[in-house]
This record gives sequence, C-alpha cells and structure tokens, in this order.
Amino acid sequence: MKAAVIVFPGSNCDRDLATAFAAAGCDVSMVWHKDTDLPAGVDIVGIPGGFSFGDYLRCGAIAANSPICRAVKAHADRGGYVFGPCNGFQILTETGLLPGALLRNAGLKYICRTVPLVVATSDSVYTRGYDAGDTIRIPIAHHDGNYTADAATLDRLEAEDRIAFRYGANPNGSARDIAGILSENRRVLGLMPHPERAADAAQGNTDGAPFFRHLTEALTAA
Repeated sequence: MKAAVIVFPGSNCDRDLATAFAAAGCDVSMVWHKDTDLPAGVDIVGIPGGFSFGDYLRCGAIAANSPICRAVKAHADRGGYVFGPCNGFQILTETGLLPGALLRNAGLKYICRTVPLVVATSDSVYTRGYDAGDTIRIPIAHHDGNYTADAATLDRLEAEDRIAFRYGANPNGSARDIAGILSENRRVLGLMPHPERAADAAQGNTDGAPFFRHLTEALTAA
C-alpha cells in the first residue's frame, strides 16, 4: 500500500506520521506542499500535524491553498483516502473536505497531554481495529482544537454515524465531545489527537498502533 505524507513549512509531525505508516507496512513518499501532483498509485494521503505556515491567518487556511492541496482534493473527490491529524484536521476543514471548523480551545491555552479517546464507530477503515465504545489513550497537542459546527451539521454527523472518535473527558470545548469526524463517503478522517505519537512501544503507548495496522490491512485487501 502506498501512502503520501504532505510537508508544509511548519509541519512538525510529518516524520512521525510517515514512520507510523511505514511501521504498518506502507510504502511512504514525502510530498512538498509546492508540488502539484501526488505520486502515482497513492492509496492514502496523510496531512500531518504541526503549525503550517506558523498558523497565520487561521490554522490551516494558508496550507489549504497550497498547490498540492488541489491534488489532495482531487484524490478525495475520486474516492481516495485522506487522514489528517491535528493541523491536518484543520486543513481538511479549510479545504471543505470536512465540515465545521476548529476554533481556539475553550480555555484559551495550548494543551499537550494524553487524553482518553472513545471510539464512536467501528464502521470505517480507520476505526475497524477497535470496537465501538472502546476507550484508548492518545496524545493531543493543540491550541485550536475546539470543533465547532452549526446544529444541523452536528445532527447530520450524528445521524450518519460520521463521528469517529469522542473525547472521554473534553479538553477543549469541542461540540458534543467530538475529536474526529468522517466524510460522507467515510474515506476522509480528521482527528485532533495524534495516534502516530502512540504507535510504538518506545513512545510508551501503543494504543494508536491498531489504527495504522488495520487501516493498512483494509486498504491492502481492497
């Protein structure tokens, strides 16, 4: 399975994400934000965490207008898979691939710690390695992780079973404890926590390893 990890100025989790993909058996390419095309045959695109373009204007807004994001959007529009943790989630909302927005944390402070994360659905390639209702522990590291959308959008996400993960203890004020959501076709996932930082025993936590292992298995089988 082939994965591409996008690199923006200010990305600081691109290597973590690439390492997690590679450990799960992916052939990984790093793609610079000024490139206009993804590598041929890419199955999944990873948009990493960090502070793309210094979080100027709005988190993810400048990155969402980088040349490579047109290729990412085209990849998603034709049914390709895209995963964006943290800043990647912010970029996915700015591109319109996912609804809603990530606002400043309710406490107005940067938060960096491991939090309980509840698997809200197992009906996606991203969550099939867990059972709905499972609680895992995954790190967060963000200043703007407060997921917000209008009531109609939140109701639709609920009705369509598109909430992938919820916080077990809400750290940032996110509506309905939402930590991650899926696109309508369930192939794009935005997630504020960092499973790539919990995918190796050397990190002291492997709760994120099934995320990448089962994702790779599902896409390889497909």
